[in-house]
Amino acid sequence: MLDVATSQLTTLRWDLARELSQLTAHGFTALAVWRSKLSDVGPAAAATSFAAAGIRASSLQWAGGFTGGDGRSFADGIGDAIEAIEAAATLGAAAPDSPPPAVVLHSGCRGGHTRAHATRLLHDALHALGPVAGREGVVLAIEPLHPGAASGCSFLAGLDEALEVVAAVGDPAVGIALDLWHFGDDPGLAARLPQLATTAVLVQVADRCGPPSRAADRLPAGHGTLPLEEVVAALVQHGYRGDFEFDPVGETVEVLGYEGVLGETRLVAEAWRSRVGHVAAETLVRVEPAHGGPPGGEAARAGLYRRAGAGTGVRRSQASSHTVSRG
Repeated sequence: MLDVATSQLTTLRWDLARELSQLTAHGFTALAVWRSKLSDVGPAAAATSFAAAGIRASSLQWAGGFTGGDGRSFADGIGDAIEAIEAAATLGAAAPDSPPPAVVLHSGCRGGHTRAHATRLLHDALHALGPVAGREGVVLAIEPLHPGAASGCSFLAGLDEALEVVAAVGDPAVGIALDLWHFGDDPGLAARLPQLATTAVLVQVADRCGPPSRAADRLPAGHGTLPLEEVVAALVQHGYRGDFEFDPVGETVEVLGYEGVLGETRLVAEAWRSRVGHVAAETLVRVEPAHGGPPGGEAARAGLYRRAGAGTGVRRSQASSHTVSRG
């Protein structure tokens, strides 16, 4: 099972009508919605357009900032998140027989708080919002961000921290948004995949070269060095059944063009879908860096996984080999 969505962040300059038309033309049935673009048309009108096009909303991004680091109060953050939940519920009503859309949440930076207090604020927010999401038929996805690329919008800098938050809240409407651009080569990812497969409600897919940073490219799948297909196969093997949102952004997208990116993504998704059944059935084992190097080094990034009995090379996607530039 491989449910694939694209993102409005990828097709930033298209209006909703063109996005829905192009998604239909390229065979997609789901779209991740950016709140800034949704405000251009409003949730009700957007839901009508989604229903007419046969497209569903996979997620709505984003809400949060509960620590006050962006100048808003805790109450402001809660109110804004409730508005996002209600908007997502309106979009979800356009596809009542489909999985509920996820509202992606960012914790906010520490904002001068101790880490313990910032964590308490996040717990309080999720305890308040989880029941609202449950009543509205929406799920919440708290998103950890790599510290090198967090841009000050999240103090959740690792997978373990996010998993601990979800476990502590204990609400079935609260899960994780796993961004493989941030954590696709994280040295702890392999051990966490079984837990992530049952905790993640959304997986975001983009490639990169080098470590995550604010300036690093968010590349289309297959244009970087991340073992995306292997991670996706392992998540499916361990029971993940949510959406995989392909959301490249940057100059590479501009070079390929929006239609080019959609067409390439369609080919990648179809190739992964055709292989994911038997790939997921094989054993994936951790490849340790050669010569005792650090677990987060280039050797680990180049070959995070291999199949038992196979060579150490990572099978790359058969996507286009266009030369890429910074995005």
